[in-house]
Amino acid sequence: MRITITARHTEIDNDLRAHTRELVEKVAKLVRRPHHAQVIFTEEHDEAGVEIAVHVPRGRVHVAKSQAADHRSALDAAIARVKRQLLDEKETPRARRTARRSRVPGAR
Repeated sequence: MRITITARHTEIDNDLRAHTRELVEKVAKLVRRPHHAQVIFTEEHDEAGVEIAVHVPRGRVHVAKSQAADHRSALDAAIARVKRQLLDEKETPRARRTARRSRVPGAR
């Protein structure tokens, strides 16, 4: 799975990048075949923000945003939100097609 980590209007160190990659890989294991994930770190008005988007099969995208005093706190909150979304999707049963009965010719 490809993980893209971006920093807008801020700098993040390699330790935070490695920690982010580790957490996203762990959360992505909840999905059967994840396509890719994007993590965006921002800094606005002395508040750190993190946005995580996990792209899963059938075109679905799970997005979680979080704001906190520092990037690590915001990252932890966003990871928890994405994890909750993925677990909810995994637990909800999907509608399955029922087997169709073969029709006997001439019967109504």
